[in-house]
Amino acid sequence: MDLLAERAAGTLPRGGSEAMVRRRRVVYVEGYDPQGAKGYHRLFLREWRRFLTVWPLQASVGDLVIESEAFAHWRLSAAAPGWKVETQYDFLRLEHVIRPWMAAPTWAHLWRSLRWIADDLASLTFFRIFRASWRFGLHLLYPQLFILAWIAISVLAGAAAGRWLAATALPWPLALTAGAAVAFLVGLAIRKVADRGFVIQISGGWPHLRAFARGRPTGFDAAVEAGAQRIVDAARDDACDEVLILAHSAGTVLAPLVLARALAIDPDLGRRGPRVVLMTLGAIMPGFALHPAARRLREALARVAQEPSITWIDCQSRKDIMNFWDFDPIEDVGVRLAGARVNPQIWTIRFRDMVSPQYYPRIRTNFFRLHFQFIMGNDRRAPYDFFMLVAGPVPAAEWPRQGHALVAAFDVDAAYPTREKQAPAA
Repeated sequence: MDLLAERAAGTLPRGGSEAMVRRRRVVYVEGYDPQGAKGYHRLFLREWRRFLTVWPLQASVGDLVIESEAFAHWRLSAAAPGWKVETQYDFLRLEHVIRPWMAAPTWAHLWRSLRWIADDLASLTFFRIFRASWRFGLHLLYPQLFILAWIAISVLAGAAAGRWLAATALPWPLALTAGAAVAFLVGLAIRKVADRGFVIQISGGWPHLRAFARGRPTGFDAAVEAGAQRIVDAARDDACDEVLILAHSAGTVLAPLVLARALAIDPDLGRRGPRVVLMTLGAIMPGFALHPAARRLREALARVAQEPSITWIDCQSRKDIMNFWDFDPIEDVGVRLAGARVNPQIWTIRFRDMVSPQYYPRIRTNFFRLHFQFIMGNDRRAPYDFFMLVAGPVPAAEWPRQGHALVAAFDVDAAYPTREKQAPAA
């Protein structure tokens, strides 16, 4: 049996014990989202209340603590008969980088977006993405077409206004100036629509993340260093049972670099002390790794893919068009490994199992809402439960291997048996 199969079967020797978790450290790498730590803490609190309607726990979530420009954290506690878990939830902050980029002048945003679109076409990355996942390609086509239509409508409106004014015998310099003013005002009006439709957020993030994946200096570099050092420090905490690195959406572009840097700081990471697990949720990372110039990102993926002391689980959902479903994030992006591969394990997630039959039809066509279900509360007990991953007693790596059996092992009151009494793996 090769290392990848052994990891999937749970037979690969690892540092630490597979016993119940009592203390967990979460390092969350946020996506390209301006709401930052405060917004995510509010989201966490809201969805935590939803989670507690399914799992009757004695539980609490602490206040948000802003440590620095790089990190914020909050603490949570969850307990039921037979178990209690204390978690520190460290939030790697990016909002101080993202907000100024999103607030850039309209002309700068449009110019940067045009360069991104042109580069994707010239490098054939646009076509590689469609070949890898046509659904993701359509999702990406939406902001690109919007940008092109935005420019075209503004220019045509300005040209039409200038031409009409010139026809009324207005001197052409004044007509030209008035036409330019109309184009500018129409562009500003469309920007408001673009903000509400997430076009600014999506098309604003891709150029910067493209540069980051290629190894160019960006505002993300300091966050990578801070996140790596936090992981190393957490793994050196002997009282901690598990270090769980979570990355959602665009955060999955940064997370491999963060973990690869942590391994460079401490090559023994995961070989002693607590288990170290990376979970990528709804990853858009392949869209960046498919660019031929994204060598920095592919090198980080290769490093994590071959590290037996780390468990990497890539969570994919067929219903989420904003992730790459049924996709190998190593082989399918062209990463060639010199050594044995042990990561990642693919975990297929069914949103239908997680939310109520009454609620699911309301969100199934809301693509952004579905994309966020990876980090939101469930209406039903299911093998994938974000809050059981961060607050429950079961090691994160066991959920993909025997999720249904683990759900069945919990009693109605959320009591969990000792390992000797647990239900066998499915």
